[in-house]
Amino acid sequence: MRQFDALGYKVRHDAENPDGEIVIVNTCGFIGDAKEESINTILQFAELRKQDKIGKLFVMGCLSERYLKELSLEIPEVDKFYGKFNYTDILKEIGQEYRADLRLERTLTTPNHYAYIKISEGCNRTCSYCAIPIITGKHRSRSMEDIENEVKGLVANGVKEFQLIAQDLSYYGQDRYKTLKLAELTERLSDIPGVEWLRLHYAYPAHFPYDLLKVIRERDNVCNYLDIALQHISDSMLTRMRRNITKVQTYELIDRIRAEVPGIHLRTTLLLGHPGETDADVEELKEFVRKARFERLGAFAFSNEEGTYAYKTYPDDITDEVKQSRVEEIMTIQQEISAEINQAKIGKTLKVIIDRVEEEYFVGRTEYDSPEVDPEVLIPVTTKGVKIGDFFQTKIVGATDFDLYGEAL
Repeated sequence: MRQFDALGYKVRHDAENPDGEIVIVNTCGFIGDAKEESINTILQFAELRKQDKIGKLFVMGCLSERYLKELSLEIPEVDKFYGKFNYTDILKEIGQEYRADLRLERTLTTPNHYAYIKISEGCNRTCSYCAIPIITGKHRSRSMEDIENEVKGLVANGVKEFQLIAQDLSYYGQDRYKTLKLAELTERLSDIPGVEWLRLHYAYPAHFPYDLLKVIRERDNVCNYLDIALQHISDSMLTRMRRNITKVQTYELIDRIRAEVPGIHLRTTLLLGHPGETDADVEELKEFVRKARFERLGAFAFSNEEGTYAYKTYPDDITDEVKQSRVEEIMTIQQEISAEINQAKIGKTLKVIIDRVEEEYFVGRTEYDSPEVDPEVLIPVTTKGVKIGDFFQTKIVGATDFDLYGEAL
């Protein structure tokens, strides 16, 4: 987007009425639902292309990386498909040159005050159900200097909050520096003036970099938040999923994180319906959710992805109905936990950043809430002095299962 912008194109993201000279669709190919959404979006624009309502249609990203030949044959209305790594060739296709000097510059699709920073690409894990290594290849860490320079550039443009993301944060640095470097990277980024919040997404539980916990605990601008996908708890399922961790080790990991970072909010993801999952496994997982009391939790149903170990090894022997039922059972338990955790925040004063205005409320988040996936704080729009992109000390005065109500002080 920044390259197009520099070339003089007017660039719009997720336009409601696309009528542009060029439309580029970025895709996801991780699980069934994401693939379906990507395909439907491509078909929507292919129809506009057929009607000559748009000039050119290009598709890029994980889905086309994974199914390049099939998509090219099945959707000929697309001018060209690109994968996950060669998308800059779109510029050549329209007679333009890629400008290397703009490599670290960004045109944000988020509000101007926060951004996502990808610190590595790819994954070396071999989880049975996951297609990410097939799509992205081996783990490749960016250099710390490169990431620092990107963050400094964004700070200069008014960004205050950063979500560090990767398919596997825990492994960061091992390939490039021969040792785990997530803690050092986080520390260096937190030293950059203007970085008000850093939040960490998608850590892997096996071989967890425990030196990170000291950084989270001691640095005020590193949010007391960690997204760590655990997927399951029964030893039989962890073995089948090839997670390289046991039930006992998982409990020990959570206990140590909570002991070393008091008040931390943990987000996790659970996978239901993996081949071989029994009712007993599900009951064990329910007990785990009740005991661990994750502040944030999502659950999704197993998707039988071509090329994965599970696809080649196990029959997909659990019906979609049973999978979805198990997801709903877990989320029902979590809803009650979330409600109790939110209620406990009533009366507390928390630092809140304002993301947007929606009907009669300013909508913001605390350090414990990542954009789009976590609870939000609703502040009456009549409150004077509140501005989007600013931080406010906010007294929590009410709570629902998944949202908070506040008064900006």
